[in-house]
Amino acid sequence: MSDAVAGSLPVVEDEVEEGPLSWVASVDHKRIGLMYIYLALVFLVIGGLEALLMRLQLAGPNMALLTPKQFNQIFTMHGTTMIFLVVMPVVTGLANYLVPLMIGARDVAFPRLNAFGFWMLFFGGILLYYSFCVEGGAPDAGWFSYTPLAEQPYSSMRGVDFWALGLLAMGVGSVAAALNLIVTIFTLRAPGMGLLMVPMFVWMFLITAFLIIFALPALNAALVMLLVDRYLNANFFTVQGAPLLWQHYFWAFGHPEVYILVLPAFGIISEVLPVFSRKPIFGYMFLAGSTLAIGFLSYGVWVHHMFAVGLGMTPLLAFQASTMVIAVPTGIKIWNWLATMWGGRLRLTTAMLFAITFIVQFTLGGLSGITLAVVPIDWQVTDTYYVVAHFHYVALGGILFALMAGAYYWFPKMSGRMLDERLGRWNFWLLVIGFNMTFLVQHFLGLMGMPRRVYTYPNLPGFAALNGISTLGAFVMGIAVLVFVWNVLKSVRQGAQAGDNPWSAWTLEWATTSPPPEHNFERVPPVRSRRPIWDLENPDRADWKDAHAG
Repeated sequence: MSDAVAGSLPVVEDEVEEGPLSWVASVDHKRIGLMYIYLALVFLVIGGLEALLMRLQLAGPNMALLTPKQFNQIFTMHGTTMIFLVVMPVVTGLANYLVPLMIGARDVAFPRLNAFGFWMLFFGGILLYYSFCVEGGAPDAGWFSYTPLAEQPYSSMRGVDFWALGLLAMGVGSVAAALNLIVTIFTLRAPGMGLLMVPMFVWMFLITAFLIIFALPALNAALVMLLVDRYLNANFFTVQGAPLLWQHYFWAFGHPEVYILVLPAFGIISEVLPVFSRKPIFGYMFLAGSTLAIGFLSYGVWVHHMFAVGLGMTPLLAFQASTMVIAVPTGIKIWNWLATMWGGRLRLTTAMLFAITFIVQFTLGGLSGITLAVVPIDWQVTDTYYVVAHFHYVALGGILFALMAGAYYWFPKMSGRMLDERLGRWNFWLLVIGFNMTFLVQHFLGLMGMPRRVYTYPNLPGFAALNGISTLGAFVMGIAVLVFVWNVLKSVRQGAQAGDNPWSAWTLEWATTSPPPEHNFERVPPVRSRRPIWDLENPDRADWKDAHAG
């Protein structure tokens, strides 16, 4: 009998153990989800401090705060941390916490495998940061670890080995979590909830999980080959072998990875906008279909990261075209979100402000990505700060702002208390100002010719002023993060009681208490449309057509 069906039976009250050891031994999907999020917050602070160190080194020309080796180590660890130990864990944590609640299940399909996935991530992070303690220190070959820079004798440091082993452990954990959530979504949905009736966040993470299943093995295989090169003198990626092969493997993982990170962000926005627009999501079927298209096309664009390596004109033109095509389903989502807000009764909560700003900033990042799809433009700016600006407009302007929207939206469900909206406004405006100060000017630095991955620069016209603005913006962003952390700590203790459904939302996670009990639901409401809570509260006005409407 499925967990969802069991939700309609009498429930025996669970005895929930307390204390740190109960968390370590827990297989409850909500606790594991929170542990993912807590771990991501710890590494966000670490990765943020690494970013501030880099920006201090680049605040002015000819600075000597860090040596070249130290800068490369900090650069490598910052990128690896933010991708693998911040964004991936936090979206996995949200999915762990929310997906079973959204589909009316009591837990994930394989609770122990779920715990295994988290602890593989945890110990992978420990392995990575233990590299600071070994001879030679942390890895210095960049978060992408391009060969032959990561090969002997160019990088004889043990740090590269810990980088590879740490990512291997994290990759195994990610595949375990993805497999678990796929099975959960397919087998544990509440009675009456067809696959085309699940909340959009569930749809987005379902495609994300399939991307993880097919993309992570490419990285894991490359990491094993790199270790074999370094310890057994094979020639997979060496100068005598095929050093470009590493880039093909890495970006065959790396570009689907972009969507592994951003599709859950799309799912968050697709949940927040309808609730605070007081309208159902516009074009559910188009959103689901465009997500499938993105998942499929994401495997056919990796070479646009390699336009400058000399592959020949035919593959360049083919991958230029595929890169432009993948912008189409993303553009469909933008229009769906705008149409959802159009004519709605907008409620500008902090969550809604972050969601609207996500659309603006992610669109700007996408437009700069289209320019990089044009081969001649890419040749001119590929190794400049223009690419840094583009990437951060997608990864921070997009993903971080969506995660902030999700935090303000679902914090009441997870804690039972509301975040302070006044502090939320401070958090929002500081983050908007700091983010755009930091990365908008980097577009101009790139067009002026400032190369990326350099630890210092000469006193050329405009470089000092724009880098100074960028560094100041980074510290404003740091203050914004501190405001958010203070808001969370304050609200957990003193925040207003949230109640079960403070936003008058429509999906199943709002049908249980805040926070939910260990068994999730006393009873699962009947599911006859994509808005089961609205149907329950408005039995005379329930829109049964919504179950089949696009």
